[in-house]
Amino acid sequence: MSLKSLLVERFSGKTMSLSQIRIVLINTTDPGNIGATARAMKTMGLKHLYLVEPKSFPHVNASVRASNAIDVLAEATVVDNLATALQDCHLVFGTSTRIRELNWVSLTARAAAEKVAIKSKQKVAIVFGRERCGLTNKELQQCHFQINIPANPDYSSLNLAAAVQIVCYELRMAFLLQENKIEEKSISLADVKQQEYFYQHLEDILNKIEFLKPLRSQQIMDRLRRLFSRSELDETEVKILRGILSTIEKKLASKP
Repeated sequence: MSLKSLLVERFSGKTMSLSQIRIVLINTTDPGNIGATARAMKTMGLKHLYLVEPKSFPHVNASVRASNAIDVLAEATVVDNLATALQDCHLVFGTSTRIRELNWVSLTARAAAEKVAIKSKQKVAIVFGRERCGLTNKELQQCHFQINIPANPDYSSLNLAAAVQIVCYELRMAFLLQENKIEEKSISLADVKQQEYFYQHLEDILNKIEFLKPLRSQQIMDRLRRLFSRSELDETEVKILRGILSTIEKKLASKP
């Protein structure tokens, strides 16, 4: 299944376990960035926004930039300090555009998202610093990991909302892929015996309709085997394919 079809399926169906994740903004100066952050969150399925001492909130610019994510703004939690925003969290990630000299484990946004997806039942906070100077070392000390977005080294300055969008996207994709792995485990693949019966049945029908030529029959069957092997056929799919072959067989037998 492609990532595109996976996105469409999940957007229209199940709810992922993103409700355990909160986005934390510290001392945000521009209220428009708060609104844009809410929009970035909602498009990726996140809804818990914490604001640590924002300069201006609520504000009309935040509402305008939020567009249809007004509900995320309305439910945002405003607190006086980072410690309060992180209360009851099990895992905390601090974002930074630069690698600090201090000994923090630094992860890309994708690697961090994969770690969060594995620990989907734990409460997680992703912390973003000020627009101009990011997080202080003291604030990073309250985080377990540092997230670094490997942007262009010649111009690595990301808008706050853009950085939030990148991280939220990676979180969503990690959860989508994690769900897909779980679903794949629950599917019973056809065993070797079932597959061999199918290939024998297929070859028999192809011979009856004179599709296989004596000089190339083995080469064609080998290619067909590779084609179906790439599909990782499950038990139901093999039954469907054999049902089709049986119907063709009956039609051939009924011809005068």
